[in-house]
Amino acid sequence: MATSENNFLLYNVRGQLGKQIVVKHYGDKIVITAYPDMTRVKPSAKQKKRRALFTEAVVYAKAIIADPELNELYKTEVRKGTVYNYAIKEFMKAFRG
Repeated sequence: MATSENNFLLYNVRGQLGKQIVVKHYGDKIVITAYPDMTRVKPSAKQKKRRALFTEAVVYAKAIIADPELNELYKTEVRKGTVYNYAIKEFMKAFRG
């Protein structure tokens, strides 16, 4: 793992670069790590359930964005963020548990 402070080359770089390295920002420090190998990680039953629920939320949000009438209706409700994020939040709240 490499760290750097105030590096102008990596200042605006965040996230993965290919499937080789990941650039992270912690305050003023920039950390470069290897891309994680998640092949042996087995999600729990609860994680699988929540991931499936989130997939349904994404489908719901995309359907709202695709429908012009619903999209406009949601725009009146959204105070902060996007219609997409608001719809996902609304869907997830409805299925808490």
